[in-house]
Amino acid sequence: MGNGGRADVNLVVSGAAGQGIKTVEKLLGKLLGRTGRFVFSTKEYMSRVRGGSNSTDLRVSAEAVDCPVERVDLLLALDGPAIGHMERRITEETLVVASPGDLEDRVGIRARKAPVDLEGLAEEAGRKVYSNTVAAGVAAGVLGLPLEECLPVLEGFFGDPDSEDVKGNTKAFKAGFEKGGDLDAGLEIEPGEAAGMLLMSGGDAVGMGALAGGVRFICSYPMSPSTAVLVFLARHARRFGIVVEQAEDEISAVNMGLGAWYTGARAMVTTSGGGLSLMAEGVSLCGMLETPMVFHVAQRPGPATGLPTRTGQEDLELVLHAGHGEFPRIVLAPGTLEQAFALTARAFMLAEKHQVPVFLLTDQNLMDTFYQVRELPLDDVDTTRFLAEAGEDYRRYSLDEGPPSPMAVPGSGTGLVCLDSDEHDEEGHITEDLDLRVRMVDKRLGKMEGIAEDVLEPELCGEGSIIVVSWGSTRNACLEAAALTGRDDLAVLHVCQPYPLSRKVGEILEGADAVITVEGNATGQFGRLLRDLTGITPDAEILRYDGLPFRADTLAEQLSSQLEGI
Repeated sequence: MGNGGRADVNLVVSGAAGQGIKTVEKLLGKLLGRTGRFVFSTKEYMSRVRGGSNSTDLRVSAEAVDCPVERVDLLLALDGPAIGHMERRITEETLVVASPGDLEDRVGIRARKAPVDLEGLAEEAGRKVYSNTVAAGVAAGVLGLPLEECLPVLEGFFGDPDSEDVKGNTKAFKAGFEKGGDLDAGLEIEPGEAAGMLLMSGGDAVGMGALAGGVRFICSYPMSPSTAVLVFLARHARRFGIVVEQAEDEISAVNMGLGAWYTGARAMVTTSGGGLSLMAEGVSLCGMLETPMVFHVAQRPGPATGLPTRTGQEDLELVLHAGHGEFPRIVLAPGTLEQAFALTARAFMLAEKHQVPVFLLTDQNLMDTFYQVRELPLDDVDTTRFLAEAGEDYRRYSLDEGPPSPMAVPGSGTGLVCLDSDEHDEEGHITEDLDLRVRMVDKRLGKMEGIAEDVLEPELCGEGSIIVVSWGSTRNACLEAAALTGRDDLAVLHVCQPYPLSRKVGEILEGADAVITVEGNATGQFGRLLRDLTGITPDAEILRYDGLPFRADTLAEQLSSQLEGI
């Protein structure tokens, strides 16, 4: 049976922590990509090692997909509580695959019910633990994947093809595949042109961007959702000559990073809002020393521990104001995996060129998302180094050159490279000369002129006079939502550099009939920044701060509702 013209299928796998949801996600991602289907995946999970209810969305299509939707076409419930966890998203059109007993316990649920004894089939295949592989097989059967193309992927996924585990998992997958095909659910997706494309996550993209940008040292204290970058670089450290250090705390991490830059090694820290709070003094030290630094801040809901495994865009104002005193900074916020790669690489160039802290703002939504990309923008990577030689008359904070003053590293010449956290003279020695203090402050702030020349322009999609403004990871959901409204008077403006803000943002919005901002926080932080820097106040704002990402279909409904009042 065909899919009746369906453009995509949104599959959700839900169950308790420890039931192997991530295994199903990874396996299906590989199967779908290998068989030519496009897949977008995102996840929501509780902050616990075992138990609770977690879920992963896998949106499957013959065309490229890059954002989540709310609707659920196929639910694979690995236990009974998973059905209750997903009940608010289940409709009469949802096909719910679960054990017979779990479905009987949910007699009032509105859905198409498909009882499948996942654990029973797993035990027949050899072990109860294979039940998640059975579920993956059911999904593959429902989606119409060719079994002969799936089996080689299974062997590569589970290891040695002659091992008992591979044989057992293969048997379990086949059993589930047969059950899925027998359901005749009408959810088959034809293959597209995804085979051979890069299937990667946000963490992978930032990690690869760091490699492209020349990172040589990463020092961090693990903190979700930023840890994926630390893990990625640790995995590839030996191959690329990177020193990876798990510090005892965030204060140590940022100071070690500054020390690495002092020696000429490009360094970064990866953290979340709570970790950056501890690094604030180091951020200020970075400003005074005029030492480059790259801060990757993967946002999650706060304050304090907040929702450590959920998503949000609550730390824009934190990175704008972290660290006492006045000094320049740059804030980048990628909206796609390609941008995550390119902007991470660019962060190292900008930090070294302008001798300032550069903040790369991502979030759990972008970090844990994966989908296919055709290629990474390697041609956009600028690997230029901006280091001087320390001659005999070298002055680290020279007022005769720049800003910024030429930056040399110890051993690059016969001169002394002296830094100090106190206000200093041109050679880097402590000073109480107040006139010199003013000149040094003016020199540091004067770097904003050069930074402005490197500002990235916003991306305007569409020609409508009502403009939806997004920043960071909301980009793809906003683009699809605008299209789903069917309104030709809508355009989407995406900002990947919130600070300093391109003048073009104000120029575009000044000509708009209405401006709607979309943000993952409760107070409209970017809207406030927009008003401060351009004088433009949004006519409406759509805010989400429950820890979940914007989804294209529900965001389209919110946009339509807002448009009624404009």
